[in-house]
Amino acid sequence: MSVENKAGSKEELSLEQQEELLRLLKARFEKNMNRHEGLDWAKIQAKLEANTEKLWSLHEMERTGGEPDVVGHDEKQDEYIFYDCSKESPTGRRSVCYDREALESRKKHKPENSAIDMATAMGIDLLTEEQYRALQKLGNFDMKTSSWVQTPNDIRKLGGALFCDYRFGHVFVYHNGADSYYGARGFRGSLRV
Repeated sequence: MSVENKAGSKEELSLEQQEELLRLLKARFEKNMNRHEGLDWAKIQAKLEANTEKLWSLHEMERTGGEPDVVGHDEKQDEYIFYDCSKESPTGRRSVCYDREALESRKKHKPENSAIDMATAMGIDLLTEEQYRALQKLGNFDMKTSSWVQTPNDIRKLGGALFCDYRFGHVFVYHNGADSYYGARGFRGSLRV
């Protein structure tokens, strides 16, 4: 089935790829029940099978090292919430600046992409600071790396962007120029299905 991502290009997963991804997600779900106590995989799988564009986004999260897993259910919207749950910031999404404006402002040594552009192309959103803190309650993530998070407009207008990591038993929120990029900094995404 062919689907369009947020960037407007058509993407598709074969039936075999869909089945393989669903098996992988189910195995991760069953291995990490502490992340989603009380949720039923059969209901989640039914939602995923009815929303193949979301399966494509989850495939992209997986392909870039995010190890997506269910972290909650919004009962009001009847949506399941997936976050990247890899121990460190996803390897396939590192060495990126914050957004397109930051990328274009660099005169030398431009990174290949930006976190916002990659997330948009994947059909996902960067975690907010609040979501990042909620993720850390499910385990210890980014103990050696850091992850860009959604940045408030007033900070971004002044050229900055926010990122988080987990050190010394605490979540730390920092700032950097939005055009900066590091080999140990990527981004974590969220997806609602």
